[in-house]
Amino acid sequence: MSLFDPHVERHLISDDGEVIIDEVRKHWASNVFAALEMMAAVPVLFLLAWLPSQLYFVPLLGSLFLVLHGGWRILARRMDRFVITNMRVFRVHGILSQRIATMPIARILDISVHKPILGRIFNYGHFIFESAAQDQGLREIRFVASPNERGLTIQRVIQRAGLRGGGKPGAEERRSEPARVSRERAEWARAEQAALDERARQREEWDRERNAREAGDPREPRTEPVPVQSATDGHRGWLSTYDERQNAALSRGRGEGSSSGSGSSSGSSSGDGDEARDRNDTAEMPWWRSSN
Repeated sequence: MSLFDPHVERHLISDDGEVIIDEVRKHWASNVFAALEMMAAVPVLFLLAWLPSQLYFVPLLGSLFLVLHGGWRILARRMDRFVITNMRVFRVHGILSQRIATMPIARILDISVHKPILGRIFNYGHFIFESAAQDQGLREIRFVASPNERGLTIQRVIQRAGLRGGGKPGAEERRSEPARVSRERAEWARAEQAALDERARQREEWDRERNAREAGDPREPRTEPVPVQSATDGHRGWLSTYDERQNAALSRGRGEGSSSGSGSSSGSSSGDGDEARDRNDTAEMPWWRSSN
């Protein structure tokens, strides 16, 4: 019976990894009318008893035609296959001349399943495909056995085909996969190295500031907690002593460098220096001491 087998495996794109997910044959209900046609040849032969002997060939030819035509229809149903692969769906049909209709998975927009009353009883239905193409070579597949299960199979193939995730990649994707993984790893390594460098730079900056504070570098301004008391609400806050220390040092330098003959100038400079020292001492007074 290999002569009447369509051999659908010959139409697969094996180089790109195409495999058959399901091969759907026509339901036996599609052969009911063909079988009835063949059975109708029997009562046609009974016409030989009533027809004249000169017309004996009429019922013979009629019954032969019915048998051959019914058998041809049954053979056509047998040669009609609907195939679901991981890349597409296609239909192969025809006895002497074979026709193939193909629809890629990417173009399937919707699948409608029509189950008539007899189809619900005998578990068959008809598929109607809605495609993105205007001229569809594959639109309706009739007499599909177990249509619900076959519909779920097509939905799984669409899910795994790469349109909504999952799927076996094609040849181009398989060839470019190592390069893509290498690029992703290189980008991840560069990002990680940049993060490590930024952390090292911040740590060096923090160490530099800490060493400067411990060494008492005068170029590094510091803010120390000193009592700042308001006459109204007695609020205490934070006060920087760096500027006051600089002013006190400059005032002491000017007081020492002034001439001893100018008493007013000396007294003024001495008074400024004492005032600056008093202010500095007050500013440097620890916060735990109370100030009156």
